[in-house]
Amino acid sequence: MGCEVVPMNENTWRIENEGVRFFLLTGREKALLIDTGMTAPEARKIAEGLTDLPLFLLNTHADRDHISGNGAFSTLYMHPAEEEHYRAAGGAGTVVPIRDGDELDLGDRPLRIIHLPGHTPGSVAVLDVKHRVLISGDPIQEDGRIFMFGAHRNMGDYIESLVRLKGRADEFDQIWPSHATIPVSPARIDDLIEGAGKVLSGEIEGRPAQLFGQDILVCDLGFTVLLGSPTDTQND
Repeated sequence: MGCEVVPMNENTWRIENEGVRFFLLTGREKALLIDTGMTAPEARKIAEGLTDLPLFLLNTHADRDHISGNGAFSTLYMHPAEEEHYRAAGGAGTVVPIRDGDELDLGDRPLRIIHLPGHTPGSVAVLDVKHRVLISGDPIQEDGRIFMFGAHRNMGDYIESLVRLKGRADEFDQIWPSHATIPVSPARIDDLIEGAGKVLSGEIEGRPAQLFGQDILVCDLGFTVLLGSPTDTQND
């Protein structure tokens, strides 16, 4: 257990925590913590050890491995479609809504919100405009496991989100995901669209398995694994 702090540049850090990572970004006036890890109740303390700027929290989504340190914050930024999932996971604090196209400015460092429903209803990515980096949360991974089974996942929405994101690929040069290899090339968006489409159509059948007491399909896309629901395919 524990956290490893890795500088990305002079005003950005990633914090590695038990297979998931979260990020600290600073501008001239404010600092933003993006997620708080899986076993990191000390996430705020870590961030405050790196900057003395006023610190705010944004969650890319509310899966439990992204909110372990949220209790140290009285308010947090989150897409409103995610709040029900957040409360069900035991999340506390006042949710300040963020929506697609909203912009947060840390002081000469604008961050643009991109809504990416599918992995969860309120999943968002954060576009660091000047650095041309997309902090994507879970929907994009190079060699990890993308969870797409369970009541709040939607494969069709996921594919639509990736198609919309592909249309904005000229806005970023790198993708920083919450899991597995970092960075990821924007070219992987095309691969994920193709792979998820094949899972949805049944062309990639997947291997039946169980995880957390649920029936799933382990679908190897060749570069990452997508964990889908048997009800997503047409070959049941």
